Amino acid sequence: MRKIILLLIIFSAFLLESRISIFGAQPDLAAAIAYYFGLKNGEAKGLLFGSFVGLIGDSLSGGILGPNILGKGLVGFLSASMSSTTSRGFFRWTPVLGVIGISLLTAVNGIIVFLSKTIFERMPASIPSAISIILTAALINSLFGIFMRPQNEQ
Repeated sequence: MRKIILLLIIFSAFLLESRISIFGAQPDLAAAIAYYFGLKNGEAKGLLFGSFVGLIGDSLSGGILGPNILGKGLVGFLSASMSSTTSRGFFRWTPVLGVIGISLLTAVNGIIVFLSKTIFERMPASIPSAISIILTAALINSLFGIFMRPQNEQ
């Protein structure tokens, strides 16, 4: 039952991404899902789940397979790394750290997808346009970072 709910959440995120546009840019809700899953479940599961979400995104985009797999997998892995860093006492988890983390990882995902498509397919947008889209998606996702916290945090 849990797997069915996860699939519904993933497909709902992709559906909402295609319907919502803020200043001409779409949010990257799939990256937010990969971030959340990695935060809650650790590096290995975060990497696998993020890659799975990326595979669905690449399949739905109609382009080459790989850019979203790499980007979302990295988001899942690095968010779990942030979580383990706070559990070892290096950082104390706060909503500000959550906002910074999801913003940076959404931007990293956007850069990876843009560069991968530019190198292996064709440039999807001009560089200034891509920067604007990536930063807007990171700003939108940053709102989710306020509410997301690692499993080991109270």
